Amino acid sequence: MARRQDRRPHGAAGAAPATPLARAVADYLDHLAVERGLSANTVAAYRRDLATYLAYLGEQGIVAPDDVTRTHVEGFVAARREGGYADASVERTLSAVKGLHAFMAREGIAREHPTASIRLPKKADRLPDYITIDDATRLLEQPFPDTAAGARDRAELEVLYGCGLRVSELTGLDLDDLYLDDEFLRVTGKGSKERLVPILGSASEALKAYLAGSRAELAAHARTLSGTSAVFLNKNGGRISRQSVHAMVERYGRLVDIEGLHPHTLRHSFATHMLAGGADLRVLQEILGHADISTTQIYTHIDRTQLTEVYLAAHPRA
Repeated sequence: MARRQDRRPHGAAGAAPATPLARAVADYLDHLAVERGLSANTVAAYRRDLATYLAYLGEQGIVAPDDVTRTHVEGFVAARREGGYADASVERTLSAVKGLHAFMAREGIAREHPTASIRLPKKADRLPDYITIDDATRLLEQPFPDTAAGARDRAELEVLYGCGLRVSELTGLDLDDLYLDDEFLRVTGKGSKERLVPILGSASEALKAYLAGSRAELAAHARTLSGTSAVFLNKNGGRISRQSVHAMVERYGRLVDIEGLHPHTLRHSFATHMLAGGADLRVLQEILGHADISTTQIYTHIDRTQLTEVYLAAHPRA
């Protein structure tokens, strides 16, 4: 395929990136966002990883796509490992680098694909963290402040655990995504894919209680007259941030002696408890928004782990 000569400007004020490699990275990020439809969060993660990669290559005097060799890539990976980065972080960065070089080879930006034969390290079989049903009960039945923020926090925790949402899906909820009379939420997940998620029981009750008065109280502090369509608002009446939700979840966890609680732990707990209660794996896949059922099947391993623990505790010759 012929090399492309017509590159559109990237960066601030339309300024093109300084080197051919930087221009290729900008084109690749555009490809991920526009043609592959990856979420803004995913593209931002790729951008951070590839910025680190470009900085490393720049230190080696490499600025052109055809100047990169397998030795450079392996040196970059080694530098990340020596820098104390976790295996998962190194693997994610290498995946971004491989994707970039595959893109450049495919588009004719580079003649060679120096990472084609570099394999990603095999992932360790690590089970997701989750809390017990008793822990979830203590978390959600603790006393919440009798304030608008307290009602919001309770609703956020209930929806995270009751619906199995990712934190970005929670913060992205708009008022027109709520179908509470029909007991559903419309959720926008990875790749901007929409799905319907059931909301019932205490999650529905907490959300309705928040919407009945507390949300309007928070919205009154909005800095613009136009307001916001977001369901969950911060103290200034704007959309709540993912960082705020992370901090809130950890804070309420500590109050009931659950250290290091994370929003994703509540999602894993939702899935684990649903499966243990007899939920169908395909239904769980649909609720969680997993593209591949193999992702959902990780929770069957958790269930088997629980069975083993029960066996070891109960059998006289275990």
